[in-house]
Amino acid sequence: MEEYLNEKEQWERVLAWLREQGPWILAGVAVALAVYGGWNYWQNRTQQRNLAAAARYEQVIDAFEHNDVNGGSRLADELVKAFPATAYADQANLAVARIQVENKQLDAAAARLQQVLASSSDPELALLARLRLARVELAQGNADQALKTLDAVKPGAFAARYAQVRGDALLANGDRDGALKAYRDARSSADATIDVGLLDLKIGELARS
Repeated sequence: MEEYLNEKEQWERVLAWLREQGPWILAGVAVALAVYGGWNYWQNRTQQRNLAAAARYEQVIDAFEHNDVNGGSRLADELVKAFPATAYADQANLAVARIQVENKQLDAAAARLQQVLASSSDPELALLARLRLARVELAQGNADQALKTLDAVKPGAFAARYAQVRGDALLANGDRDGALKAYRDARSSADATIDVGLLDLKIGELARS
């Protein structure tokens, strides 16, 4: 009997504790549910934004593939304005910059690439944009600025390509020894994106002189 009474007392204590703490427990559950619901909402909204941005980006590329430069540029601008925080906005700017370079619109291309550098949260994408910007600056006849652009960061996986463009910039400045070293650096770490044949021709030409 005593054991039964002890259990009964314990149960009554539990009930009393629940009556006292119940409102706080319910409030905690409500907060947890609200957080969970907010997280799901944010996830779904982010997914929908990414899908919409991806669809816009496909339109940009499709326009360029059909030689609709003005239409592709306009669609890219709309994408960047509507979805500025997505990787598709950066990719759209890179695509427009490539078309602008092909059409000798170097100042406009440089501005696009600068925009990617300022907005991108993807380190590798930023490295790629910086490399292309250096090439544009070199094409503008500004080898010194191209070297500053290249030397501002560690190139990581882009080391070979950075070294190759650095060699081009040094050669444009008349630094043949520096250019030869840069080309050799590029050759020693060349990846699949490097035209090794062209690089060897540059190295051979400088080594003979």
